[in-house]
Amino acid sequence: MNLPDKYKILVITLSDRAFRGEYEDLSGPMVRQMIEQFMKSEGWEYSIDIQLIPDDPVKLNELVGNASGSYNMIFTTGGTGIGPRDITVEIVRPLLSKEIPGIMEYIRMKYGAGKPNALLSRGVAGITGKSLIYTLPGSVKAVEEYMTEILRTIKHTLLMLHGIDSHGKDQ
Repeated sequence: MNLPDKYKILVITLSDRAFRGEYEDLSGPMVRQMIEQFMKSEGWEYSIDIQLIPDDPVKLNELVGNASGSYNMIFTTGGTGIGPRDITVEIVRPLLSKEIPGIMEYIRMKYGAGKPNALLSRGVAGITGKSLIYTLPGSVKAVEEYMTEILRTIKHTLLMLHGIDSHGKDQ
């Protein structure tokens, strides 16, 4: 198998208040910025679409379900906490054919050691359809932390997803 000639990436921000225009979405653009830097550093062709939706389980389920057949990577931001409107994990987890728990567990432990509130994030990662999906918290600082760790593993993850054995080789 081969890697795609051009990666299609979807970034979904879930926020009732940003959707209503009460404040600007900053976390989705931060995801985009960090992905762009990574993709450029790898010399990979890519396109990024951004969607801003309210904390709506039906909309999220429909968006991820439709995207999982046509996007290589999906990143969500928001909705991973324990509040009554935090629904991302409940919607995404059942859509996963394979969960990748280690990356999110590592991030929670690394950042939770210094900031115990980080341990309250319930984000998940895995494969849905043909897509990698990562569910990130909604704060810009948390997005930076999560994306830093995710991007350290993403090249190997994509190779594995496409059946390319890179074990024992320099990445």
